[in-house]
Amino acid sequence: MILTDERWRELLHTRATNPGAVRQAYATRKRRSKLLSDNGTLFLVAADHEDLLDRRTLLERLLVAVENPAVDGVLGTPDIVEELLLLGALHDKVVFGSMNPDDRFTGYDARTLIDCGLDGGTMLLRLAGTAQTRQACADAVTELAAYGLVAMIELPEDPASLARAVTIASGLGTTSAHTWLKLPSPGSAAALGATTLPVVLGDPPAADPQSSMLWHGVVRGLVMSHTRLGGNVGSAVEAAAKVLEAAK
Repeated sequence: MILTDERWRELLHTRATNPGAVRQAYATRKRRSKLLSDNGTLFLVAADHEDLLDRRTLLERLLVAVENPAVDGVLGTPDIVEELLLLGALHDKVVFGSMNPDDRFTGYDARTLIDCGLDGGTMLLRLAGTAQTRQACADAVTELAAYGLVAMIELPEDPASLARAVTIASGLGTTSAHTWLKLPSPGSAAALGATTLPVVLGDPPAADPQSSMLWHGVVRGLVMSHTRLGGNVGSAVEAAAKVLEAAK
């Protein structure tokens, strides 16, 4: 899927003249029937921290990435998700909406994720964060679970603090039935051993996959950041997919 000059101009025109097209794109997105791939894994591309790229370059890279059948979907802020929807790139893909890309909850809320037919929400939780952020995460976990949507809690902690963060995050909300965790890669064995919840690792490990945390039983997949999509995007995505396949 190529973002030609014509498609780019059409996107800009739609943005300026037809805001209702966004709601229509949400409503007509073809959702896939299950979260995990046939191999029982989840491979997502992150588009929630777009500060390093101009928008057209970011969208071009994301379009190439999601076209690969090994990529199950994306997680992103509302603006990027909506642009990918307008470009017709998210049919039969898993879509997670970013709820607090910068600690405070300034993105999607649980009600909007439900109404828009997305598959879940991602939220950032730091041990040093505020009590308000922790409470907002707990509330989001509870509300998303009530509708069967996944709450993916990202824990950007150092290895020494990660196990404690995992324990805290696992207990947020009134149920953990639909809670997933996103941990740094490489994670620590102690952190992965602190939970039974499904885990995705941020970015493919550079080392031999046989020695990576991808082999741990709770690890279900990868989230590849857009910053890893420089150069040959197709090759980068294919390499990450092979790492995940080899580990599982």
